[in-house]
Amino acid sequence: MWGRAVIDKRTVPVDHVVIRDKIPDSPSPATQASSRPTTWCRGRLAAKRRPALPPTIETALPVNEPRAVVLRPARLDEARAMAEMSRDLIEFGLGWRYTPARMATLIRDTETTAVVACDGPRLHGFAAMHFGDEKAHLLLLCVQPSQQRRGIGRCLTEWLLESARVAGIITIALELRADNPAALAFYRRLGFIETQLVPGYYSGHVAARRMQMPLRPASGI
Repeated sequence: MWGRAVIDKRTVPVDHVVIRDKIPDSPSPATQASSRPTTWCRGRLAAKRRPALPPTIETALPVNEPRAVVLRPARLDEARAMAEMSRDLIEFGLGWRYTPARMATLIRDTETTAVVACDGPRLHGFAAMHFGDEKAHLLLLCVQPSQQRRGIGRCLTEWLLESARVAGIITIALELRADNPAALAFYRRLGFIETQLVPGYYSGHVAARRMQMPLRPASGI
């Protein structure tokens, strides 16, 4: 099995699914259940075995363009483009940590889910989350400047959050640059709470803000 997609509380093999959801920017509680993106949690829902080939699962975003922006699992041949986006838009002024080789390692990792938003060959954004037993870590979230404020970042994040819920994750954690107020506001709108300011976290000279989002009570509570 290549992992499973969750649709209206039912499960079906993701290699048989092409989903086209419409996700409002701020869904009401009454509509959240029906508007959530289809999820794919590769390692945890496939007995922690890497699929031989990536599954086909697509979610069209509600964007006002002739060609739909599609969410799907990242491919190895996209590692360089993803790494260059990280270098230019996340790691600017720092050392290049998420190189093409490291990004390819993330895509291969059975405990990490990497998702891209694309329009045909054009990569508009991506996100990557590492899954532990009860905690997950949002490693990267990046959207091209020309594509920002269109809901792409929210849809990428919500895909991963829903995957974490399906996987039984208790808490999502992340770090972001303290000099990025727009990102801080974005994560606050999603429900993340700032927990710590870490001076010099990035390359010894840029502080980081640590944030968390609880998804459910810890075991035994």
